[in-house]
Amino acid sequence: MTDALPLFHHPDYVAPLPPGHSFPMSKYALLLEALAERGEAVALMTPAPMPACWLEAVHDTDYVAAVLAARVDPRRERRIGFPVTPEVARRTLAVAGGTHAACLHALRHGFAANGAGGSHHALPDGGAGYCVTNDLAIAANRLVAEGQVGRVLIVDLDVHQGDGTAVIFAGRSDVLTFSMHAAKNFPVRKARSFRDVELADGTGDADYLAILDAELTALLAALRPGLVLFQAGVDPHAEDRLGRLALSDAGLVARDALVVRRCRDAGVPLASTLGGGYGGDRMAVARRHAAGLAAQWRAARAPGENATLPRKAAG
Repeated sequence: MTDALPLFHHPDYVAPLPPGHSFPMSKYALLLEALAERGEAVALMTPAPMPACWLEAVHDTDYVAAVLAARVDPRRERRIGFPVTPEVARRTLAVAGGTHAACLHALRHGFAANGAGGSHHALPDGGAGYCVTNDLAIAANRLVAEGQVGRVLIVDLDVHQGDGTAVIFAGRSDVLTFSMHAAKNFPVRKARSFRDVELADGTGDADYLAILDAELTALLAALRPGLVLFQAGVDPHAEDRLGRLALSDAGLVARDALVVRRCRDAGVPLASTLGGGYGGDRMAVARRHAAGLAAQWRAARAPGENATLPRKAAG
């Protein structure tokens, strides 16, 4: 490994939204500023957009066509939470391409991150909850279909359940979903992940980390995935506008380091996506993401058994 954080980023990650919109689109650009502010060395890579056929492999073809033509039904746009413009359409291809590229890099080198992604609410028939298409599902499905990996474990630590990803992979054994989230948060009607852990409002650092450590250690041992795809949302933070948990800055950093350490020690490569994070101060949100990525990268490079020995998944 080099000393620079391997990060995929594309100018299309930031698309214009109506003035005053609550979705923090600017954080994807501010992330680079926050990493620079920390003095973090970054190996910036530009992903190729995801071909439309791989969106259609997990989403309804008519819906994909509507997204790419920027002609999504207004009712569906209301569920998404913002209009699907041509810029948003380009963004969804770029983000899915970035998550896939980060996975391929991680399979070769042990770790990589996408500077966007984690759009876990998008369902087979359409987007929802600020998610147009599900980059986690698109990338994981393509990896398995092309034989890059035998089994993917999606570790979703956003404060909201990864309902769309759970629905897309229901009944499959080659892509498995683990979602640890606030029990009383969006979506009101939960899906069924392979493993769901629902947390009480106000859960803080110590309890959260103890539960996560036990759950992730057991899953890695039982499932033996060939890759972990990490949805590293920072919205479990105590000050997050849409969160109901109470993690501190230090707790989020410890969480991210823990996930990478457990995967590293199990010999499982990891690709990270940004996930959720909401608040009026967009730079504060970007700094939380930057701190998490820095912690992940330190943990990925730390000495440890099997640290750079990715292995094949169980059949």
